[in-house]
Amino acid sequence: MNVEYTGRQYEITPIIRKQVEHGLAKLSKILGNNFDSKVILAAEKHRCKAEITVTLRSNPIVGLAEASEMLSAIGEALDHIERQAIKHRTRWRSLKRSARKKRVVKAEVEDEKRMAVGATAATAVPVVVHSYPAISRTTEAHLVRTTDAVALRPLTLEEAIKEAEFRDRDVFVFRDTAGKVKVLHRTRDGRMELIEAP
Repeated sequence: MNVEYTGRQYEITPIIRKQVEHGLAKLSKILGNNFDSKVILAAEKHRCKAEITVTLRSNPIVGLAEASEMLSAIGEALDHIERQAIKHRTRWRSLKRSARKKRVVKAEVEDEKRMAVGATAATAVPVVVHSYPAISRTTEAHLVRTTDAVALRPLTLEEAIKEAEFRDRDVFVFRDTAGKVKVLHRTRDGRMELIEAP
């Protein structure tokens, strides 16, 4: 890990160097030790600017921050770089994993095409075999947290149906007067189903 410091109308003190090196040591846990970094620190009137660039094999990650004190500007720039590094690492891992899965699926398809049925090699007939893919494609769920589909007070069944219709919800969770959890679910044909939790 090589670090190149540049001070523009600002003198780089050992305390500043220590903070930068401590932040880059945290980055080395995420990205490894094979990256170069450039630190540009500038002071203009009452503003301190910190620009930290970490160069990886594929692309640079840049963190810019501006504050009234240099230590806080460096901290903000390092936090920005850390978030970008985590994104880069997860994107890299997901791309690497998906490519490997595709190669495995292609190999399995080629093996299936070579199958033949017959008593001997002379009487063998090629057969196309269909199967489900070994890897099912799933998408990440998009979650939106809401309290609009949950009743906060106990309701009777009629009140719960009216409340679900009023709120225009397909799923509505409520407690009855006895304290049991129940769920109203609207089916595709428009009817309401009642599900009772044990």
